[in-house]
Amino acid sequence: MELDKDLAAIQEARDMAAKAAVAAQELYKMSDEQIDAITKAMAEAGEIHARELAEMAHEETKYGKVEDKVYKNHMATGMLYDNIKDMKCSGILEEDEVNKTVTMAYPVGPIMGITPTTNPTSTVMFKSIIAVKAKNPIVFSPHPRALQSSLRAAEIMMDAAKKAGAPDNVVQMLSVASMEGSNALMHDNHIKLIIATGGPGMVRAAYSAGKPAIGVGAGNSPTYIEKTANVKEAVHQLMVSKTFDNSTVCATEQSVICEKSNEAEVIAEMKAQGAYFMSEEETKKVCGVIFNGGHNMSADYVAQPALKIAKDAGISVPDSTLVLVGRQDGVGPAYPLSYEKLTTVLAFYTVEDWEEACELSKKLLQNGIGHTMNIHTEDREMALKFMEKPASRILVNTGGAMGGTGASTGLFPSFTLGCGTVGGSSVSENVSPMHLINKKVLCWGIKDVDTLVSGDEIFQKYQGCQSCCESKNVDITADELKNVIDAVIQALR
Repeated sequence: MELDKDLAAIQEARDMAAKAAVAAQELYKMSDEQIDAITKAMAEAGEIHARELAEMAHEETKYGKVEDKVYKNHMATGMLYDNIKDMKCSGILEEDEVNKTVTMAYPVGPIMGITPTTNPTSTVMFKSIIAVKAKNPIVFSPHPRALQSSLRAAEIMMDAAKKAGAPDNVVQMLSVASMEGSNALMHDNHIKLIIATGGPGMVRAAYSAGKPAIGVGAGNSPTYIEKTANVKEAVHQLMVSKTFDNSTVCATEQSVICEKSNEAEVIAEMKAQGAYFMSEEETKKVCGVIFNGGHNMSADYVAQPALKIAKDAGISVPDSTLVLVGRQDGVGPAYPLSYEKLTTVLAFYTVEDWEEACELSKKLLQNGIGHTMNIHTEDREMALKFMEKPASRILVNTGGAMGGTGASTGLFPSFTLGCGTVGGSSVSENVSPMHLINKKVLCWGIKDVDTLVSGDEIFQKYQGCQSCCESKNVDITADELKNVIDAVIQALR
């Protein structure tokens, strides 16, 4: 009897999760040297197939640029391996001779990876390598619009791992992209952790699956070009970032903020580097094209060239146009460009001073809270002031796409960027193999609880509490306070 598509997807998810549990036992037995050889082989295979996968992803999704996707595949493999090859992810991590503790790392177990349509192949390879580095197998649920390129990336990772000595099924991917299969995998008892990169609905589903999850939120990064900034260099960093893969990276700039004192210079430089400043009417036309009403992006215009967007919106722009820019006077539903735009369109704001830039940044970040923001400045103290903003990454004098992912900064190179609890994420850092381990602590007793502090000594230390309580009209006597302390001491013993 042939199962229908939904039932087949559910069964496949269950089968893959069970196979991953077996693979987890085998990975756990492997030495660090064996794991390093496997992850190195996976990274090398990713580098070899970087262009093939970039072309597949572009052809399948119609998003971004092939050359930029090649570089993202390099970041997710070769660059990643250079950062993890000496990373200790198993066995003894630390010994504290003073406090007599030994901290050890253990794998979390089979992981479920959810991948996006914007960065499909790079995300698959990145998550595969960091999972195996931490001795965990991974099973992917791909985005339906990037199924074939994602499957190919997973196949390349598994083949390379197997040839280097890995057990079977350390990297698997559902062959059918469906909510039923994804849901079954998410709730399978063999899966111990979920890493979700994708739309808000999928991330919320991961967090509601009843098990640990690492999810990332939407980005809406503002970039503030402060009055001391090198405007030419700041605009260069901005334009390179915004046009990188046509703005598929969630850390990419979404709004530009400048001051009245440098507004003319910023606008002139942006125009010189390929930005087209739209009129109010042109901005409305573009918003009517790229949004499905309100501020929800149309999938057809994600990561599209500015010239295509302009043509479809019915506006005439120079052939040299790389980015469309629309002035905004506020933040919220009445100003759709104040929201995330994973395409070659920017909002533009002018403020009086840095205090106003601070307040505007906070408002913009409410639509991408906890993620990333940029500041271009030559004033270190000014940069430090922006540490108070609700973003996990405050990037200084670099582009969002490259800086947020760690390509141009000291951040860990990652395609999963945490937003912290303020953004509804369980982590605030760039996710690495160290987020995919459990830590155990072996600790010796070094203190004698019977001689630490007696009840009488505690009472003497806190005798002053009675007079304090009386001064604040708290009704407790010294005897009552002593009785409470004695009860606590007895309970501890």
